[in-house]
Parts: sequence; structure tokens; C-alpha cells
Amino acid sequence: MNSSAAGSTAIPLVDVVVPVHNEERDLEPSVARLRTYLDERFPFRAVITIADNASTDATRVIGTRLAAVLPGVRYLRLDQKGRGRALAAAWSRSRAGVVAYMDVDLSTNLDALLPLVLPLIGGDCDLAIGSRLAPGSRVRRGIKRELISRSYNRLLRLALGARFSDAQCGFKALRAEVARRLLPSVEDRSWFFDTELLVLAERAGLRIHEVPVEWTDDPDSRVDIVATIVEDLRGVWRLRRARPATAQNPAERGGGLRRSRGRRLRSRPRPVKDIRVLN
Repeated sequence: MNSSAAGSTAIPLVDVVVPVHNEERDLEPSVARLRTYLDERFPFRAVITIADNASTDATRVIGTRLAAVLPGVRYLRLDQKGRGRALAAAWSRSRAGVVAYMDVDLSTNLDALLPLVLPLIGGDCDLAIGSRLAPGSRVRRGIKRELISRSYNRLLRLALGARFSDAQCGFKALRAEVARRLLPSVEDRSWFFDTELLVLAERAGLRIHEVPVEWTDDPDSRVDIVATIVEDLRGVWRLRRARPATAQNPAERGGGLRRSRGRRLRSRPRPVKDIRVLN
């Protein structure tokens, strides 16, 4: 089945969101490569949603053009910056049964996409995440980023009792109904969004599946590492303070996700403003 053609006329099964901010260099080649992969090698109907959070370069022009000329590609524009904000907006609007995202640099080998979404489609899990720290993963990145990643995920285990191995890998998927349930309770709309989403999912007793990935770090990444670390530490402190008493010691619960209990998730989503969608 041609996913591109089907994605433009039928409800897609999978919506792959690519959040972008000032990505005029990588956007077109990455979206073209991803669309080709979905058309030729991915067995399910899928669309690509470019979620542009307040870009000020040519990203807007390029994204609008891609949505106009490529079937199965959509462009969504937000007037406020924030990767988490872009993902929340795109996932909330999606009609697909499974919502996913990947970084625009396509650091993850695309062959991992099918193993990521299959357990969700089969109902075997609620969330699926790529992990660069799981056994079987193959990662090419500098020692500095490797050390920061391992230290951060160890902090999550010690401070929050997290049991997932890699909170910030830019390669995740959820059942759409799970996304709609979780999103209203996720306060952060920037880089800590991923971590908070996963922590709340564990506290709600949801099933998280990890997929080892082949990952090649983007040497031109413009992420402000220091600012991101400070933001993450503040987020960890906030979640620790809000941590339910029943979640203080995972070992005492027997370790099963089904045993996890947390605060009740709000059922009514927050309104999303300043959004425009093309195609």
C-alpha cells in the first residue's frame, strides 16, 4: 500500500510528528527521506506532521511547501516555542490510532520505527520508547553526551524511582487515547516534556515498552546543554515534590507497572491556541 496516497484520503494508523524550530537546512531532505521510507518499507498507513514551534527562519516556507507537494505530509504552525508544546498540539489534533515522534535529524535508524509501533498496534503496551541505553542498542556519540545521558537517567531512577532506561531519546510512540489521557497533566512544554510524560505514565500504571535503537548523534545539534540540564533538574525536583506516597519505593510495590498508582489524570484537555494546520 502506498502510505503517502492513503494518508491523504484515509484516516492514518500512525502519525509521525517531526517537531522543528529553525530547521531550514535539515527539514526538506529529512522529510523527503522519511516519506520515502514510509511509502516503500512501512506496512501501515502513515502521515508526517511537521510541528513548527515558532521558527523565524525559512522553516515555515519550506514546511508549507512540503505539505502542498507531498501527499501524506502536513504542516502545523505554533506561535510559541517549545518542543513539548509542538508535540502536545500535534498529538492532540491527530486522528491516527498511534502517535509518534522523531527528531528532524533522523538520528535513529528508520528501521526501528516498525518495532516501535507494532506493540502499540497489537495492544501489548501503552507507550513505546527508543532507548540508547538498552541492551542491543548501537550508539555513536561523544563521550560528553554519553556521560550526561547516563547520569541523567540514573538521577531519574534515584530521585523518582523511574524504571525506563532512556527518558530523552527523540523516538517515542503512544496509543492516541493514552496521549489524550496523559497530555493534560504534563505541565512542561519544552525539553522536560518527555521525562514528565514517562514518569506520569509509570505512576498511572501504564505499560512502557523499550526498543533498542541504532543512533548516530547530530554533531551540529544546537541544544543548549547547560540550560537544558538546569530545566531538567527543576522538573525532577517538581515531580519529586508531587510524588504520591504510594510511589516512594518501587521495590515495595513488586516492580510491576500495573501496580503503580498515582494522582488522577485530568480527563479534560487544556485548549491549544495559536495553531494553524495545512494539508
